[in-house]
Amino acid sequence: MVKQNKSDCAELMEQTNELINAIILVYIKSDTGAELSPSVLMEISKFTETLHKIHAFVEAQQSGSKVKMLFRQGEMTTLLKDCKAGLQQGLDFFHIKTYSVVSDIKELQENARRQQDEVLGLIETFSDTASAEMGIFYAGSYTSSTSISMLPSEPKIFHGREAELSELLGLFQQGTPRIAILGAGGMGKTSLAKAVLHHSEITARYGQHRLFVTADSVTNAVELAAQIGAHVGLKPAADLTQPVIQHLSAGPPCLLILDNLETVWEPSEFRKELENFLSLVTQVVHVAVVITMRGAERPSNVAWTRPFLPPLKPLSQIAAQQVFLDITDGGYEIEEVNSVLNLTDNMPLAINLLAHLVETESCSTVLSRWEHERTSLISDGYDRRSNLDLSISVSLSSPRLKSSPHALDLLSLLSILPDGLSDAELLQSNLPLNGILGCKNALLRTTLAYSDEHKRLKVLVPIREYMQKIRPPGDITIHPMLKYFQQVLELYMAYAGNQNSPEVVARVTSSYSNIQNVIRNGLHPGHPDLVDSIYCACHLNSFTTASGRGKNTLIDQISDLLPRPCNPQLEVHFIAEFFNSIKYHGTSNADRLHLEALQHFDKFEDADLKCMYSHIFGSLEPH
Repeated sequence: MVKQNKSDCAELMEQTNELINAIILVYIKSDTGAELSPSVLMEISKFTETLHKIHAFVEAQQSGSKVKMLFRQGEMTTLLKDCKAGLQQGLDFFHIKTYSVVSDIKELQENARRQQDEVLGLIETFSDTASAEMGIFYAGSYTSSTSISMLPSEPKIFHGREAELSELLGLFQQGTPRIAILGAGGMGKTSLAKAVLHHSEITARYGQHRLFVTADSVTNAVELAAQIGAHVGLKPAADLTQPVIQHLSAGPPCLLILDNLETVWEPSEFRKELENFLSLVTQVVHVAVVITMRGAERPSNVAWTRPFLPPLKPLSQIAAQQVFLDITDGGYEIEEVNSVLNLTDNMPLAINLLAHLVETESCSTVLSRWEHERTSLISDGYDRRSNLDLSISVSLSSPRLKSSPHALDLLSLLSILPDGLSDAELLQSNLPLNGILGCKNALLRTTLAYSDEHKRLKVLVPIREYMQKIRPPGDITIHPMLKYFQQVLELYMAYAGNQNSPEVVARVTSSYSNIQNVIRNGLHPGHPDLVDSIYCACHLNSFTTASGRGKNTLIDQISDLLPRPCNPQLEVHFIAEFFNSIKYHGTSNADRLHLEALQHFDKFEDADLKCMYSHIFGSLEPH
């Protein structure tokens, strides 16, 4: 028996080493760098569990081991089977065959030995200060999006807003202002806010205490507070509204810019809550607040600094010419430039779109295509729309875009993904779009999309709205995104709280608004993805309640959408999640729901779900 145990241990060690090397190879050879797919991360997490079992088995083989005393022989046999099965599952997943990877593994080991001394020497060069800074960076990634650690860049091309910028700076000279930058979509509100953020007077006054928080991924005041809290380093909690106020009150003077605040302000059901929170923020005397909002209205309950900055208007002709020539790098007669600008009404976004077209196609070509597009729209029976719509439509007909057949499909999908997509998400989501990175490049070249500071492919709000109107995405592209996000959420649910959690939390956070929109698409009676969408909504609600965003509003839609005939496992999962956020619902029907859940228990075998439900229900306060 002793010889057999030694043989088993040796086999386990050999397979473990083989699988570890295989995982390293997958990491090194990944097309997406360090960001592995959710399915790979799930298998790595399962392998970690297997390693714990192997450790227990090997420990038990030592004479006098305390671990050995805990196991009967039959239990030891079962543990060994579990270890072997876990390793085999990992080997099967990574398609590992010794003869096919031995050369790669040998090369990997030789490289590792060669680089070991270099790595150790490099580590020694790090000072304690540098190590502390890295620790702070990685600690921050646990609770927040990776976007939180840096400010957006200063606008590279900025003409025609000098008067508005001067007026804004004058308001800062009066004290600690509360300013709303208003205007239509595509008018340059965010660019003006960024110009303020990076102006020398502002950086000298506030230094590192400048916060730029984008609000287009939040839906209520609690989520906005969580977003601000993440920027200032607060730990997640059920509701960070008061902790944020307390943190700002106790901190030094700072500038807080809330970009695209209309996203959370416009829904009437959350407006009062948002205005109350904004009122509390603006009552902190040493916190300057600047918001950008589409439209001409300011939120109530705030003493906005006077005189009010009027809504932004189109650029002057001279400023529009400067923007155009900076983008195209000159070389055009002023008459040609003015002919193109006449099509834009000097709206910054429209100028940007057409100037980039002219950059590669010439003024005459763009003017000719414009006439064709406008004639086509009229012949189809539609009235002439805004020049912005026409600008976008011309960009959509660009030969550069047509050279990549699926680029429009990608743009259509991005119209419902305000958080954008990373290269890893593009490659790992299995979208049915050939040459997906070529599609991305086509969108970037035509400036229909842009790459933000974190290399996420995004689309501006006006273009997203236009695409949703004229070419909304279909289930053929939304379904793969749902399956991808489902894997991410299942990974979060399976391993929340352990060493893998920070990366998964960061993934969910960086795509939070995307996940909501994709789930919302499937929450309709009879939709083929209804069941998966309900599961995802439950998982997302678990994430929001744990990360300080509060209850996710999607959970309120589920009770009326549960499929019939009854799916017992799904209903218990929903009831468990309902109880998980019961403080937002109230407890009036808790007893009835609990009885329903218990009646479903005998109809499925998922022990993990039953344990989760029992834990959640047992944690409820008596009612």
